[in-house]
Amino acid sequence: MKELSPMGLLAHIRPLPYSCTRCTELEKAIGVGVGFSGAWYRSQKEHWIGWLSEYDRPGAYRRETKVLRGASYAYNRIQCAPMLFWLSEALSAPEAQLDKAFDAVLKAPSKGASQCAALRRILPWHVVESRLKRKKYTLSEKLQVKVSNLF
Repeated sequence: MKELSPMGLLAHIRPLPYSCTRCTELEKAIGVGVGFSGAWYRSQKEHWIGWLSEYDRPGAYRRETKVLRGASYAYNRIQCAPMLFWLSEALSAPEAQLDKAFDAVLKAPSKGASQCAALRRILPWHVVESRLKRKKYTLSEKLQVKVSNLF
């Protein structure tokens, strides 16, 4: 089976809720995300959309673009724990998993990579991907996801 592309992940993200309560709590608890450090985005959904819509070019993050990578690569390179947390919360991950991920981020020794690594130990890509595949979308959303993953 073909791996989900970054554009396919973007199509999955577009119909998800704009913001999530626990994600906002996490942002406030760690001082990262909307309203902190000059963040350009107004929600983690907007952060995802901005990040993935430029994924095939250097964009604001100065990415290497010589090799096309899948959505798992994108997920595993993100350095913003609230961004990762929002995706799982928006996909209705079980509260127990969200609680563990929240606590792991708070206990991580520093912001960025260590917080994301702690979160990904609880919510690895394969768990997120399985939730994406089981998500109930409208017919037009399903079509958008299928067409986006062709590229």
